[in-house]
Amino acid sequence: MTNISSTFGVSQAMIFCAGLGTRFKPWTDQHPKALAIINGKSLLQRNVEYLLQYGIKDIIVNVHHFADQIEAAVKQYNGWGANIVISDERSEVLETGGGLLHAKHLFRRGERFITCNADILTDLKMDQLLTFHEQQAPLISFAISDRKTSRNLLFDENNILCGWRNNSTGEERIAVSGKQLFPKAYDCVAVFEYGVFDHIRFTGKFSLIDLYLDLAPHHKIMGFEHHDDRWIDVGKPESVPIAESMFNE
Repeated sequence: MTNISSTFGVSQAMIFCAGLGTRFKPWTDQHPKALAIINGKSLLQRNVEYLLQYGIKDIIVNVHHFADQIEAAVKQYNGWGANIVISDERSEVLETGGGLLHAKHLFRRGERFITCNADILTDLKMDQLLTFHEQQAPLISFAISDRKTSRNLLFDENNILCGWRNNSTGEERIAVSGKQLFPKAYDCVAVFEYGVFDHIRFTGKFSLIDLYLDLAPHHKIMGFEHHDDRWIDVGKPESVPIAESMFNE
């Protein structure tokens, strides 16, 4: 694996673990989803190990739902070899965008960073995503694909973000008009320039999708199409056996 810390200057990441996990009941009635087990390892551990493969050792983990259990697991397993810092969101559900902003003080000023979701398992090639990010020079790059989903992000022919669509209701939010739009699925692994914090206009609870769409009219936000790798949203209990068949190491 490429050490992206030395090659791309990225040594920090954030794993989003604060969600309520309502789709993952009954497990989440007693536990955080991030600690759900896939072949003997928690979702959180698998994401930490994924980042460690690329030399990312400094990891921020946000907590809200059963926060004490996540903190205890990090302590018990010594961060699975990473330097894990907790971003405490016990007092309020902030979603992904709000969680990122809340953790601003934990990121190194001026340094780009990675974010991912605890309930997504993938072996997406991080070095390829970062090479794309360096070549295209957007404010934010994130993984996208052609998988089926109920909601799509909409891109122009150059994979620059222009909007969002709910395929179930037909609702659309167009941030950049006048373009031919192509739907893609958002796959949750993202690269941010630290400068994003200078442009966040939201406070409190908001999603990263809200942030992307707010930034898109004035900043280059891009999708990176990834292929030939494993990716699964372990969002529901029925996803567990599929995830276990895909990630059995």
